[in-house]
Amino acid sequence: MREGLVGLLDRFGHTTVAAVGDAGEVAAAVERERPDLLITDVRMPPLHTDDGLRAAVALRRARPSLRILVLSQYVEQSYAAQLLDLDDGGGVGYLLKDRVGAVTAFIDAVERVAAGGTVVDPEVVRQLIRRRRDPLERLSSREREVLALMAEGRSNTSMAAELFVTEAAVNKHIRGIFTKLDLPTDTDGHRRVLAVLTFLRGRGAT
Repeated sequence: MREGLVGLLDRFGHTTVAAVGDAGEVAAAVERERPDLLITDVRMPPLHTDDGLRAAVALRRARPSLRILVLSQYVEQSYAAQLLDLDDGGGVGYLLKDRVGAVTAFIDAVERVAAGGTVVDPEVVRQLIRRRRDPLERLSSREREVLALMAEGRSNTSMAAELFVTEAAVNKHIRGIFTKLDLPTDTDGHRRVLAVLTFLRGRGAT
């Protein structure tokens, strides 16, 4: 898969400066090459647990400008929450490996994360909607749809097209989400990430 990713990124005009197969080698490669974006698997040698994720989190804390996209075989919402907890939650992504096969969407996600956006796998979003409704119960069904799309990193224009509504309507729903989730008004630049974090954690003010 590593070789396939290198080839795929190259096809779309992106340069891979290093490709390693061990979590212990990731830090050295990042330090040496200073990449704009790190794409890593959650499970990597030597322990094959969450070595890749832990390496990525440590690197981001040491170098806040590093963008990170983590790939996982299975949905694990705690992994996404750990990534979004880094700094302001920007420039991070969590996707299932299956998404790589949807080439155009995957490359779009890569480029959004590299540009400082936040991407959460749609399956994580769907599972959370099914299993964890509080504090989402205070949101309307349309607001929950908008929040789910926000968690995927979608722009207002993209959300409007997906939901067959105007961008003005999307903006109205987003304002409603911010209000109902009691998000602070002095952090406008980060409220989308805060909303998604609330969504992932399944908690909020009561």
